Amino acid sequence: MDTILSTTNLTKNFNGHPAVNNVSLTIPEGYVYGLLGPNGAGKSTLLKMLCGITSPTSGEITFDHHPWSRNALVSMSALIEQPPIYGNLTAYDNLLVRTKALGVSSERIDEVLKIVSLTNTGKKKTKQFSLGMKQRLGIALALLNKPKLMILDEPTNGLDPIGIQELRGLIRSIAKQGTTVIVSSHILSEVAHTVDMIGIIADGKLGYEGLIPTDERTLETLFNDVVRNI
Repeated sequence: MDTILSTTNLTKNFNGHPAVNNVSLTIPEGYVYGLLGPNGAGKSTLLKMLCGITSPTSGEITFDHHPWSRNALVSMSALIEQPPIYGNLTAYDNLLVRTKALGVSSERIDEVLKIVSLTNTGKKKTKQFSLGMKQRLGIALALLNKPKLMILDEPTNGLDPIGIQELRGLIRSIAKQGTTVIVSSHILSEVAHTVDMIGIIADGKLGYEGLIPTDERTLETLFNDVVRNI
C-alpha cells in the first residue's frame, strides 16, 4: 500500500491557540479517506494546510514522496467552502475559464462534464443550478487537471438525500479512476458507505486513524469514544 500524502506533527496556531495540534496522517494512494470530527474540530484548517491555503505553524507535509511545495498543486485539487463558479456563465464556460488558467486542453471539458453528469445543461447559467449541480460543477473544476489527490471539505452540506446519494457515487467513481480523495464531514452517515479509511479529529487532535468499521453503529461508538476522550 503506497502513501500519497502524510503529515508529521502538523500544527496551526491562532493567537497562541492550536487549531490543529500535532496531527500525523497517512493517506494511502487510491483510497477515499474520511476526515471526521465535530464542528470546530480543526478539519477545515487541516485541509487548508494540505492544499496550501494557509501555512503550518510547525510540522511537515509529504506529498507523493516529496516534501510539500507549491509544485505539488499541479497534482492536487480542492473544493473548500463554496464552489468557485461564475453564476453568469454556463457550466461549459466556467470550465473553459479554468482550462485557460491551468493551461489544460479544452478537450478535457466534455470529459469532466460527463463524469459529473452535467452534459445536458446547455446554455443554462449556473446561477440557476441547484445546490447539488453547483457541487458537481465544483468537482468538475477540480478534476480538470487530472489530480492525484482531491480534497473535498464538507461537500454534502445543504444537499437533499438524493443529492447526497449522487455525490457519494461520484466520489467512489473518482477513486476508481485512480484519484485519491480526502472528504471531511461531521455527519457519520454521509461517509459510512463512501470511505475506505477514516481519521477522527477533535479539539485539533487526531484521536483515531484506521480502516472504517463495517457496521455504522460501531463507527458511531468509535467516533463518540474518541471525541469524548480527547
